[in-house]
Amino acid sequence: MVVMETPCQKIVWDLVPAIRASLAIELVKNGQSQASSAKLLGIAPSAVSQYISGKRGYRIEFQGETKELIEKLAQDLIENKVDDFVVRICQICGSARGIEKNFSNYSAWVKQYQ
Repeated sequence: MVVMETPCQKIVWDLVPAIRASLAIELVKNGQSQASSAKLLGIAPSAVSQYISGKRGYRIEFQGETKELIEKLAQDLIENKVDDFVVRICQICGSARGIEKNFSNYSAWVKQYQ
């Protein structure tokens, strides 16, 4: 039997949790409590705690543009400047995978799956 992990599985199991972990860490680093970070991210406080402790979402260390996008999203969350969180996560995911630099039409594509 051949067991094959699809790219979508890798994204859901590895990349998205790593993005959330990086966001949680960035929020706390910028003065947010774990509870307020959890609210901003729409996740449980226990998940934030696990992200910070490295028990969850720890497999990927982001660099360059992806890291900058994560830092910017964290700051925008703190300042309540995020219009579409899902689109921003998709932008970060695309950057991490090295694809699609122009997200002008991405918002419409994402909205059809919400």
